[in-house]
Order: sequence, then C-alpha cells, then structure tokens
Amino acid sequence: MMSDPVRVPTAIIADDEPRLAEYLQGRLRTLWPELAIAGIAVNGPEACALLRDEAPDIAFLDIRMPGLTGLEVAQRADKSTHLVFVTAYDQYAVGAFEAAAVDYVLKPVTDERLAETIARLKARLEAPRASDVQAVLAMLARLTCARDSGPSERLAWIRASIGEQVRLISVEDVCYFQSNDKYTSVFTADGEALIRTSLKELAEQLDPARFWQVHRGTIVNLAHVKETARDFSGRVSLSLRTRPERIAVSRAYAHRFKQM
Repeated sequence: MMSDPVRVPTAIIADDEPRLAEYLQGRLRTLWPELAIAGIAVNGPEACALLRDEAPDIAFLDIRMPGLTGLEVAQRADKSTHLVFVTAYDQYAVGAFEAAAVDYVLKPVTDERLAETIARLKARLEAPRASDVQAVLAMLARLTCARDSGPSERLAWIRASIGEQVRLISVEDVCYFQSNDKYTSVFTADGEALIRTSLKELAEQLDPARFWQVHRGTIVNLAHVKETARDFSGRVSLSLRTRPERIAVSRAYAHRFKQM
C-alpha cells in the first residue's frame, strides 16, 4: 500500500523593496528548504492577487506597502493562511503580534530570529488551532484602530540607497536628515545615503523627543549633538560627535537650544 505523498508547504512574500524580498526568499530556502515560495509581490494589490491565486499556507507581509498596507492585505487573506509580518516598526506592533500569537520579524532579518519563526510556523502547520483565527482577526482590528486613531508608530529602520545598493540603517545611527531636492539625505558616521521619503513624512514617524527639526530642511538626532554655539549675531549652530560639519539652526528653532 502506497503512503500519501508529503504535502509541501507554500508561502508568498510581499515587500515593496525587491532586494529585501529576494534576501528573505534566499534565507528561507537555506533555513527551510522544504518550503515552496509561490510568488513575490511588490505592493498590496499584488499580494492580494497572490493570496487569491496561490492560496498559500503562509504569507510574509511587509506592513508599509503601496496600494494596500500589510494589515489591509491580511484582512483579505483566507482564514487558513498563517500570517508573518516583516516590519521595520516596533512600537505597538510587536506586543500586539505576540499577544495574538501571530509572528513578526523585525528588519533587518537575522537567521536566528527567522529560525524561531520557522519553528512556530511548522508547529502551526502540524497542529493548527481553531482559536488562532479569532485571535488574528482581533489583533488586526486593534492594529487598524491604533493606526487610524492612535499615535503613529516610530520608525526603527530606514531603507536607504547608496549608489546601486540598498542599505538598512538604524535610526539610532542617523546623525541628521536633510532635504535634497526630491530626496532626503541620511547622514551617519559612515557617510551619506538617500531615501525618497520627504522630511515632513519623516518628522511624523520619528520620535519627537529624540529627533528635533532645527531648520526647514534639517532634522537632527539629539543623541549625536556634541555641543551648541552662538555667534556674534545670535545664530545657533550644532557640532556633532561623529561628523565634522556644523549644523545651522534657524531662528525659528533656536529657542529649543537655550538650555543646552
């Protein structure tokens, strides 16, 4: 008597940065070779189409994507699909995901963390629990409500371009942000990178207690400020711990540094 063939688990990946999606796919192939990647989406609508057409066992979803967010995509997923959120945001999401028994992977993805995720997913696939569905739906409702009416989640990582490469930069390492035509320059101790997010959008995502706007086109990480100086005309400038240039503070923001 022939035994039934072993069913191969399937997954999709949705991330608006193709290099990061390909990296995740590569790590999954190494750490979980039995898993079949059914497709990669670069935006929310594409992710929904893959969910509909492929009916995967697992969906790895970025939270912020064009068209539809990862949360909105998840709400459209079949109840049997196991959701893993891959996110650079860690304010309220991490605790909510864990409480609802839905896993998350914080960018940048490490093999150690991904191995934990794989172990959880294998356990789910072997012994699915009916209660998971209600927990997932409840979690999504809380996250959607928090996103729409609560404080914005704080940015933890930035995907920035350096030439043809994309680099993940922790906001802790950013000395300052500066407007640069259609882009925003990200200055760290190691150099300069570019992102397409406007300075206004960044200001809404950064922790206002740690990142201060000091000029119409500049936001500074206070942790990297070494000292302030005031010239004979009363203009304020900042020196940084790990960069040689001084940062000009416009008169509109100079009052914030009176006690520094």
